[in-house]
Amino acid sequence: SFLFSPLQTGRIDKSYPTVCGHTGPVLDIDWCPHNDQVIASGSEDCTVMVWQIPENGLTLSLTEPVVVLEGHSKRVGIVAWHPTARNVLLSAGCDNAIIIWNVGTGEALINLDDMHVDMIYNVSWNRNGSLICTASKDKKVRVIDPRKQEIIAEKDKAHEGARPMRAIFLADGNIFTTGFSRMSERQLALWNPKNMEEPIALHEMDTSNGVLLPFYDPDTNIIYLCGKGDSSIRYFEITDESPYVHYLNTFSSKEPQRGMGFMPKRGLDVNKCEIARFFKLHERKCEPIIMTVPRKSDLFQDDLYPDTAGPEAALEAEEWFEGKNADPLLISLKHGYIPGKNRDLKVVKKNILDNKPAANKKSDLINAPKKAADASNSQNEAKLDEILKELKSIKDTITNQDERISKLEQQMAKIAD
Repeated sequence: SFLFSPLQTGRIDKSYPTVCGHTGPVLDIDWCPHNDQVIASGSEDCTVMVWQIPENGLTLSLTEPVVVLEGHSKRVGIVAWHPTARNVLLSAGCDNAIIIWNVGTGEALINLDDMHVDMIYNVSWNRNGSLICTASKDKKVRVIDPRKQEIIAEKDKAHEGARPMRAIFLADGNIFTTGFSRMSERQLALWNPKNMEEPIALHEMDTSNGVLLPFYDPDTNIIYLCGKGDSSIRYFEITDESPYVHYLNTFSSKEPQRGMGFMPKRGLDVNKCEIARFFKLHERKCEPIIMTVPRKSDLFQDDLYPDTAGPEAALEAEEWFEGKNADPLLISLKHGYIPGKNRDLKVVKKNILDNKPAANKKSDLINAPKKAADASNSQNEAKLDEILKELKSIKDTITNQDERISKLEQQMAKIAD
């Protein structure tokens, strides 16, 4: 299972509701960039599940995903939403396959199962979601056009060491990688995918053996490197001038990090000049780490907050699969971010029978009224499902309130005694 909680401080009750539909450990989760209530999870049970979190949070554990995506034959370690197209989700598993799903229909539309011969360490979409780059255990970094299903660039031994690598796309189309040298020194490198022979820049860091996880802010062009097991976060600015990767500073603390999460830009406090917020996972707690740029003025700082990717999708899934590309739709943070109403995720499973080739036109004419009836039936069923779900959630709320009332009555009785 995994746990979803509003931003709060303090200890969470042991009986706090969880999201628990998988039958194996959850290996990766990713919030949908176009709907703040939708989250995808990949698991050792070989499935990907997409969940709709209720607007006011969970009162009961959530066991029913909106859709279960089945197609991997081994555990699914990576899930990543498309940055600009609605309902497009990528998953990568230990079967060395990458599948791209249309979540709105629950279908796998692209299956890249012959491009990787070894375990995939990570996958990153580029800015407009037309390409992906991957880092793999065979020490190769690949740039893939998923719709043409072809590798358009690759670099063998991007880092020569045997330990895991990471590769991410930057806003300008270059690729940033972290890995290890042959002498087990941690390295970071910058590559131009049009010429992967030599890196634009290559820096050696230290000899620690924790994998460096890169977190990238495309608005400020800053990369934050969090080493697994380190107690520090180093950050660098990427520019067009030599040495291209400029060291800025290091944040240090006492406790090592088990994992890291990164707050999207629209969740930051612009009044406090907050440019990044991490959620650092310790053994027993999750701690926010806030990066601010001190400014004397209380006015909005345009240079710290250029327009950033908003929650509106630039394309529908079908448009992207047909070959269209679009950059993220940008929003200003001048007056802070005010969340809009999220649309519920609707999954319309296609009828496989509709895909059968037509035998002749006469039978089509006979079938036309039947198809119309089928369509209205399925609409009625969907409506009925919706009503039943709403009824169930109202009943659950009532049950919870009843329990709460009886508890409060008991407390009152005790006080009165």
